Amino acid sequence: MEKLTLIFFLTLSIHLFSQDIPNGFVEIRDVIPDIILDLRYLTKHNFLGVPVDGYEAEKCYITKVAADSLAKIQAELRKFSLSLKIYDAYRPQQAVDHFVRWAKDLSDTLTKKEFYPTIDKSRLFIDGYIAEKSGHSRGSTVDLTIVPIPLPSQPEFDIDNQCECFESTEKRFKDNSINLGTGFDCFHSLSYTENNEITPQQRANRLLLKSLMDKYGFKNLTEEWWHFTLRNEPYQKTYFDFEIK
Repeated sequence: MEKLTLIFFLTLSIHLFSQDIPNGFVEIRDVIPDIILDLRYLTKHNFLGVPVDGYEAEKCYITKVAADSLAKIQAELRKFSLSLKIYDAYRPQQAVDHFVRWAKDLSDTLTKKEFYPTIDKSRLFIDGYIAEKSGHSRGSTVDLTIVPIPLPSQPEFDIDNQCECFESTEKRFKDNSINLGTGFDCFHSLSYTENNEITPQQRANRLLLKSLMDKYGFKNLTEEWWHFTLRNEPYQKTYFDFEIK
């Protein structure tokens, strides 16, 4: 009886403290060692202004099939001294729940000036910027951009010195990516991939990113130039919630 009890508690401990990464997922640098990570939800530089629930380490998980497709894109960019930069990939459901709680707290407008300067926070659900489920939690959706190599420096985010995300590169946060017309997670119509109010160079840069992603099996979200989902994603109806640690 004592032996069975010991086995039970050992099994319970392994379950509680193991990472439990599902089969079919990888840490992206195991597939693309030279990819650039700028994991915003691990930091305060996001529309909540605080680290998001479920992000505990600088790791980027994604399904193996999605990572393999991204590796082909990286190989093309590498020839021209360019690289993909990932803002987010797999997103735990608990992180999405954190987004929902934040959106319901209309008094918390800490990052309004940068991320949603022209939108009343009460409309974030209505306008589709926040939802209770995210394709990211299925593991084959990625938010990303293109950066030059060598990688330019990038300043630390100063929450007390924000600038509207749709402003020119001279004014908005100086992300080290090529110029895509707005900052990442900019809740504004200029973020729509095919918005024709941006400059010709910005449109060309968006076309480069979208064309490469499309070539290797990813579909763009019309409202976000940075957001892509693998068309043949392996977990189309499963929303995962394992922590990133």
